[in-house]
Amino acid sequence: MLPFQEQVLSKALEILKKYPLCDHCLGRQFALLGYGVENAERGAAIKLILTLDANALLPAQKRKGIKLLKILISHGFFKTAKETLYKITGKTLKGQSRTCYLCENKFEKIQKITEKIVEKLGAYEYHNFVIGIELPVEVEEREDEFKAEFQIKHGENLRNEFGRTIGKKISEKTGKPVNHRAPDIVVLLNPFTEQIRLQINPLYIRGRYRKLIRGIPQAKWICTQCQGKGCPKCGGAGKMYPESVEELISKPILEAAQGTKTSFHASGREDVDARMLGTGRPFIVEVANPRKRLLDLKALELTINKRAEGKIEVLNLKLADKNIVRKLKKAEATQKLYRIIVKFDKKVSDEELILLEKKLSRIMVRQKTPRRVLHRRADLTREKYIYKVKVKKLTPKMAEIRILCQGGLYIKELVTGDMGRTVPSVSQILNTNATPLELDVLEVMLKEE
Repeated sequence: MLPFQEQVLSKALEILKKYPLCDHCLGRQFALLGYGVENAERGAAIKLILTLDANALLPAQKRKGIKLLKILISHGFFKTAKETLYKITGKTLKGQSRTCYLCENKFEKIQKITEKIVEKLGAYEYHNFVIGIELPVEVEEREDEFKAEFQIKHGENLRNEFGRTIGKKISEKTGKPVNHRAPDIVVLLNPFTEQIRLQINPLYIRGRYRKLIRGIPQAKWICTQCQGKGCPKCGGAGKMYPESVEELISKPILEAAQGTKTSFHASGREDVDARMLGTGRPFIVEVANPRKRLLDLKALELTINKRAEGKIEVLNLKLADKNIVRKLKKAEATQKLYRIIVKFDKKVSDEELILLEKKLSRIMVRQKTPRRVLHRRADLTREKYIYKVKVKKLTPKMAEIRILCQGGLYIKELVTGDMGRTVPSVSQILNTNATPLELDVLEVMLKEE
């Protein structure tokens, strides 16, 4: 069995006898043998050693040496071999190949392609990027067949080398690192057609919002009659309310980030006529195709709060990522503290209110989807836990009720009973009609990273 070094040289010569390969593509077949060396350097080194071997065969085996030099010239495009042959014979080789069988000489255009990519990236602010290589099907099939033919065991594929090499050059020019896990921008490149596309990943900004007044929905409420086109029902606005928490927060963020659109994510939602107080409700604004990422979040917070003064305010804006969005959605059932003012049809005694506290604390409530939202939600039965209820009498027919419960509990229906769809309820326990007057969310108890 040949020593390993000789095995490498023998394999390289076997390849070059049949196919013309550039330094990159020859070196890539042995990419896993040694570190800190680029494939082009590795390929050139192999060709140099073969040239030295050819030179060593002279003059004892002149014909064999010249044949090896011709292979390195015709299929290796190797300048040193060409110069060696000329010195020995005084002749140059005619009819030599000039196109690499695997990459079609596309590595020669890397510098030009890199400059184009850097120019495109210049329109965006970003912290990091990654290169995604798209190869023609026939190119990938050709390389697969090549590897099978020569039983390549220590090679790197063409896609990886293009991505790694170009990524390194872009990093050198821009000072931005490659990030394979969560890049701000994905550069999609077909090095054979030189088509370049940028996939701008979303910008995520999180915080908490407080809704200070009633009558504002959390999300933009599209008119159900005209579906946003404008009609007499919505006064031509295309929506049922002139503004929403989503719009008041998202518009300044979209302007600052220079994106194309936003998506608003929150840990649950409050009713239109409810306030969101305390430390606020966690939310994330997702900005699509942002040109700006290096935002002054404190200044942005001030802008949002100034524009929406007296209506809503945002707190503690921070950058987030897609994983935080998933966690936020999963956390909708976190503990929440509500305060609701309730009016009764009859006078209620102190003893009855004490009984109400006991009956509603540390229990599981069964709720069918409220009738008021059945038009947009499935008719399901949900079970939600109440940790604690505290009742404060305001008048003989009115009380303030504080409810610490699992998120997702419909508080108004807990009061009214919703014609038996919520059990137990305030109305059922006190045997009187109870009407919710004012509802506030006092706290959303979500642990944030």
